[in-house]
Amino acid sequence: MSPEELVTAFCAEWKNGSAETIASYFGEDAVYHNIPMDPIVGRTEILKFLEGFISAFGGIEFTIHHQSANGSTVLNERTDRFDLGDKHVVLPVMGIFEIADSKIVAWRDYFDLAPINKLLAG
Repeated sequence: MSPEELVTAFCAEWKNGSAETIASYFGEDAVYHNIPMDPIVGRTEILKFLEGFISAFGGIEFTIHHQSANGSTVLNERTDRFDLGDKHVVLPVMGIFEIADSKIVAWRDYFDLAPINKLLAG
């Protein structure tokens, strides 16, 4: 699977809501960094974060609008939809993924955290 295909599959997996499956895409020492927050280092810590994050929502879905790869680096422009009860937010996101040995070793997402905080606050 090419790096671009891997990222496409990874983004599609969010709709299924399995933190364990999503975490399996990461390398052992991967870094996951939502730029408005502190980075998370290591697959085990990423899994812990994902379990809590995913359980906070009724559904999460990533829609890729544009994606490009240069070697092992993949960039995508997406909208991420987060559902919570009868409310939802659609968040514009720019993501950068670094791939090695068919695993995500670094993932950085750039977005405005305010809409998510507003949704969670009710």
